[in-house]
Amino acid sequence: MNETSLQKHFQKFISITDQEFEIIRTYFKKKKLKKNEYLIQNDQAVNHTYWVESGLLVSGFTDSKGKEHIIQFAIENCWITDQQAFYNRSKAIFNIQCLEDSQVLCLSYQSREKLCSDVPKMNTFFRKKANDSFIKQQRRLLTYMTSEAKERYDLLMQEYPGLVQRVPKKILAAYMGVTRETLSRFGK
Repeated sequence: MNETSLQKHFQKFISITDQEFEIIRTYFKKKKLKKNEYLIQNDQAVNHTYWVESGLLVSGFTDSKGKEHIIQFAIENCWITDQQAFYNRSKAIFNIQCLEDSQVLCLSYQSREKLCSDVPKMNTFFRKKANDSFIKQQRRLLTYMTSEAKERYDLLMQEYPGLVQRVPKKILAAYMGVTRETLSRFGK
C-alpha cells in the first residue's frame, strides 16, 4: 500500500497521526486490475468504494440509443465508485473500467462504517471529501451547460493535467459531450 500518498490525501482534509493512519489503513484491501478490466458493471451490487493508487479508470454508461456518456475519470489519488449504488445498497447504473493497468485500495461499505465509528475524525474526512467532490461536480455541470466546447476542454485540462495523453479521443469526446473531430481541433 502506498501509505504516503493515501496519508497525504487524508491530511488535505483532516489531521491524523501516524498511529491513526496505521489503524485506518487496515480497513483497506489492495486490488490489481488489468487494462480494459471492469471494476464495476451495470446492474451489479456495489459493495466498495475505491481509491486509485496507480492507473486510470473511467466511469460511464451507455444510453438506450447506444451513446456512451462518461461521468468521471479517476487517476492516481482519486476515489471512484457508483455512488448511488454504494450508499443506497442498490445495483450499479454505471460501468467502471480500467483504461490502464491499475491498482486500487478497496473500502467496503461495512468497513467504512466501522472505520468512521472507530476513528471518528474519518467522518469529518468523508464529509469534507464529499463536499469537495460535490463542488467540483457542480462547477463541471455549470461549465458544460453554459460554456463553449473550448472552455469545457480547458476545464478538463485544468482538472486532469496530462489526461489527453492517456485517454483515447473517443472517450475524452464522450466526457466533454463533443465529437472526436471537435476535440481534435483543441489538441493542436
